[in-house]
Amino acid sequence: MDGNFDILLQQVLNGLVLGSIYALVALGYTMVYGIIGLINFAHGEVVMIGAMVTISVLTMLAGAGFAPGIITLLLAIMAAAVVCMLLAQGMEKYAYRPLRKAPRLTPLILAIGISIALQNLAMMIWGRGYKTFPEVVETRPVDVFGATVTNVQLSIMLVAVVIMLGLWLLVDKTRLGKAMRATAQNQEVAGLMGININRVISATFLIGASLGAIAGVMRAINYGQADAYMGLLLGLKAFSAAVLGGIGNLFGAMAGGLLLGLIESLAAGYTGQLTGGFLGANYQDIFAFAVLILVLLFRPNGLLGERQADRA
Repeated sequence: MDGNFDILLQQVLNGLVLGSIYALVALGYTMVYGIIGLINFAHGEVVMIGAMVTISVLTMLAGAGFAPGIITLLLAIMAAAVVCMLLAQGMEKYAYRPLRKAPRLTPLILAIGISIALQNLAMMIWGRGYKTFPEVVETRPVDVFGATVTNVQLSIMLVAVVIMLGLWLLVDKTRLGKAMRATAQNQEVAGLMGININRVISATFLIGASLGAIAGVMRAINYGQADAYMGLLLGLKAFSAAVLGGIGNLFGAMAGGLLLGLIESLAAGYTGQLTGGFLGANYQDIFAFAVLILVLLFRPNGLLGERQADRA
């Protein structure tokens, strides 16, 4: 095939892998915002802790003589998801719930404080350096019409699609999903209809945390490593993706994550060529935040967000 097409396809595939991770993290942001109007800036650190717990559990299982493989990886992910869900439940119950009726700036500042605290706690537990992700699955290259991805990257995209489809079914077809939609519309009315508001909000945090844990593992296994700082930048990029798609909109978060991954990959690849390597992969973070600035300037509600009418 034509070399230019191969390069384009390679960048698209790389962008879809990145975008799948961004989308899962963005869903955690957008679900919480859609229910209680809070930007949970500590969510990125929850993602980081999911990755670090997975690495620790895998290392412990290997030391105990368990053979590496899919089963051990699933056990480690389950352990990480439980830790992240307990952490999210604690944050919601003891930090955010008492401030639910406070001015919006107060829980936002609290979320930033929790983020910093969790990052420092992670550094105390795991140190400041990188932790290598154990090789539990053999990585093999796969040729896709001239472009090359690995079996792990294909699995990341497939798992992300399955999770996003499952989340849509949960929100659209189940009683919990109906309760979540009702709570998002009006908490007081939903409470009068017999919906346990605290339980619904807690469930939203738990679901977002479990998605974040899986996204953290995806990011760590894709790059082969994780560290205590990874949640900050990943969280900001996922927040940019949520804003791009329309904060509070599930499909917006999915679309925004995938689109941001594509923009970042294509921009990093082609600007590197156009500028002779001056801009490229080493500066790819610029493009995510440039997109955030442009969206906030020209379409603050995001691509799929609805413009809110002013109330008298």
